[in-house]
Order: sequence, then C-alpha cells, then structure tokens
Amino acid sequence: MTIEAIITLYGYPALLVGCLLEGGTVVVVAGALAHNGYLRLEWVIGITFCCAFGADQFFFQVGKRKGSSFLDKRPRWQPRVEWVRRFLVSYQVVAILGFRFIYGMRTITPIVIGASGFPTRRFLPLNLCGTLLWAATISAIGYFFGHLMETILTSVKHYRIAIALLIVAAALLIWLSIRLWRRRPGSGA
Repeated sequence: MTIEAIITLYGYPALLVGCLLEGGTVVVVAGALAHNGYLRLEWVIGITFCCAFGADQFFFQVGKRKGSSFLDKRPRWQPRVEWVRRFLVSYQVVAILGFRFIYGMRTITPIVIGASGFPTRRFLPLNLCGTLLWAATISAIGYFFGHLMETILTSVKHYRIAIALLIVAAALLIWLSIRLWRRRPGSGA
C-alpha cells in the first residue's frame, strides 16, 4: 500500500482523533494534505469544526454542571483560570469568539465560561461562529502552507524526500515540545 493510499484511507479518521488530542498542528497538516489532493478541504474544515465545537460544548457543560469546584480542584490551572475570568469581564463576546486562537486556553476557557453562569443560549451561537472561523482559518493556513511547500519542492525536486522527512521531523519535534511543556510544573495542563 502506498503512502498516498494510506493517507486517503486513514486521513479523515486520523484528523478526527488528532483534533480531539492536539488540534491546530493536526489541522494545518490536514490542510496541506488537502492542497496536495489527498484530502478535501471542505471535509477537513467540517471535521475540524465538528470536533472543536463538540469539545467546546462538552467543556462548557462541565463548567456549567460542576462549577468553580471543578476548577478549584486543579490548582495548576489557576493562573490561566484567573486570566480567562479577567478577560471575560472586559471582552465577553470577543473572548468567546476568539479563545480557540489563544494557545493553551481552548479547554479551560469553555469550562470557566460555563462556571461563570454564562447562558447556554448565548454561548452556543457565539461559539458556533468562533469555532467555524477557527476551523476555516487554520485549515486554510495549512492549505496555503501546502501550496507554498509545493512551490518550493518544485524548485528543489532532487531534495523532496529529505525536505519531507525534515517537515515530518519538525512536526514531531513541535508535538513533543508541546507535550513536554504541558507536563512541566505550573503549566496548568
């Protein structure tokens, strides 16, 4: 089985799992694969949106049902929780529309919003818009990154395999760095 066949066969399930575990990095890679014809961009955006929106709604309901007691049991989260609370007071709508774009805040923010007593009927449409904007933007970044890489690779045909391996290695290094950063004391993850 060729790498192209594997990507075509398992690309969407891998995107689904990747969105739930990591998010942005996986979506950028999927967008690049869409540019190269292995995946369809509209499906990448759709799957990304559904995973992110579902996760946001879940975490919002955790905050709504468990409240501050849930957050108080996680002392490592407290600096970010306080930051989200202050941000919500000043920029409520902007915070809900844009929290996905702020690294490290996508899980905590909907919990804090839910725990704050924010009405579900207001959160749902704002989060729907913000998540759709995020999914389309990050997927498009990947798509245009794929275009850029194709342009570069066309110029350096003899180095394609080496460059592709470097990209994979860089993506793995970024992923590993993020994982290690989250595990360090005081990271709140």
